[in-house]
Amino acid sequence: MTPTTAKAPEDVTEGDPEWGRRVLMCSPEHFDVTYSINVWMDPDVMVDFDRAWRQWDDLVCTLKAADTEVETVPAAQGLPDMVFTANSGIVDGATVTPARMRAPERAPEVEHVCSRFEELGWTIEQPPAAPQEGAGDAVAFAGGLVAGYGPRSSASAYAGLRARHGWAVTALELTDPRYYHVDLGFCPLDDRAAMVVPEAFTAAGRAALAELVEDPVVLTPEEGAAFCANAVVAGRTVVMPHCTPRLGRELERRGFDPAVCDVSEFGKAGGGCRCLTLALNVELDRAAAPFTAGVVG
Repeated sequence: MTPTTAKAPEDVTEGDPEWGRRVLMCSPEHFDVTYSINVWMDPDVMVDFDRAWRQWDDLVCTLKAADTEVETVPAAQGLPDMVFTANSGIVDGATVTPARMRAPERAPEVEHVCSRFEELGWTIEQPPAAPQEGAGDAVAFAGGLVAGYGPRSSASAYAGLRARHGWAVTALELTDPRYYHVDLGFCPLDDRAAMVVPEAFTAAGRAALAELVEDPVVLTPEEGAAFCANAVVAGRTVVMPHCTPRLGRELERRGFDPAVCDVSEFGKAGGGCRCLTLALNVELDRAAAPFTAGVVG
């Protein structure tokens, strides 16, 4: 088993999960590591810009081979992390709630991305009152959101989002600095299954996920640290930066096809395949229960 190629569109069967079928990406024209806002970033480590372009192009080609439509937002000079579009906002149908970045270095990205959303016909909502870093810290699963707080997003942001939109939110504290966003430790595969990195969460968070996820694919510490969970799921294809033989067998047993894309240059900034994409085909349920019923912390 060599998980290196995506399933061709004609091989996708009716009834496959509709995850990652349309995404927003930003070219690495201005990508670099010039500051440090997470433990992976070291400005003294040089980025190979030609290699970063090749890796980004390969990711785009792999997604398109899996029948994913790729929209783009123009890169902006002076915003080296804008390539990580997952952090731009939370998509729900034809609306997007912009992120409120904790790091001032990333705050100007949001205006550029919102302008692109307006061009694409989305309605732009008000950003949360407290820091919340988009879909990087709020992953759609089973109609609701599995959300991370602590390093980059605030727990209070989810209370406001829940009150405004009626979303069901399971908010989990992130305590390991390696997993500073929830999408580094949690990746839905469909409405039942998800990849989970236990080290990313507190004991309470692990217990909450055990109740929420019917079929967990528990990653080893080595798989978690290699960003295996930071994957894009397009139908039955799992586009991921790394896949061990063990994990490949677990995914194939569930009917998924791993497709490995080397994005190691972006790993120098703490990002993987999912960080480089923002899913646009997301529909969230509107829950009637009060906010406190949907949150675990």
